[in-house]
Amino acid sequence: LMTLAEVGYLTFDGKFFTPTPRVLRLGATYGQTAALPQLAQPHLAAVRDDVQESASLAVLSEGESLFIARSEGTRIIDTGVRVGARVPLHASATGHVLLAGLPSSEFEAYLANGDFPARTPKTPTNAASLRERVSRAAHDGFAIGVEELELGLVAIAVPVSDPTGRIVAAMSVSASTARVTPEDLLDRFAPVMQRHADTLGRQL
Repeated sequence: LMTLAEVGYLTFDGKFFTPTPRVLRLGATYGQTAALPQLAQPHLAAVRDDVQESASLAVLSEGESLFIARSEGTRIIDTGVRVGARVPLHASATGHVLLAGLPSSEFEAYLANGDFPARTPKTPTNAASLRERVSRAAHDGFAIGVEELELGLVAIAVPVSDPTGRIVAAMSVSASTARVTPEDLLDRFAPVMQRHADTLGRQL
């Protein structure tokens, strides 16, 4: 409880612990996405089997990409992504897809915050470069990251949209640059992922 209070989920007056609005936001995120992991799992497994790399599903949670489902590949060395892991929006393909789904006012507020630390020399670290990547993701229907989050890592993410057209999640695959090229992501991975993401969206 003291740890939860320290990180802002509770307040403590010396006698009583009280939930903060942050708990409500966390609960709302869970309520909106509770069915997603179960629905997504067969699609992630199918993507994994087709492209021979691990596939994941992430949602927007408190300014980060939160991974809520994953189908592991058989590689000895993987990318380190696990269910429950969080990655920054500005530095990840999943983040660019999720940012593309925000209302313009929320996206502008995110850009105005201006806190985009470099994870690698290729990370977009200013509003102009991030706006360009997110606009490209919105236009193309996918985002590709080449060593923006971690050196030696490439990734692709596609949106999962509900029947109203709202982006609720990002389906992603990340892999070592020793195995997969950006061209592989575009030519071989993207069509498979978009097909399963579209089907998953219709199931919501």
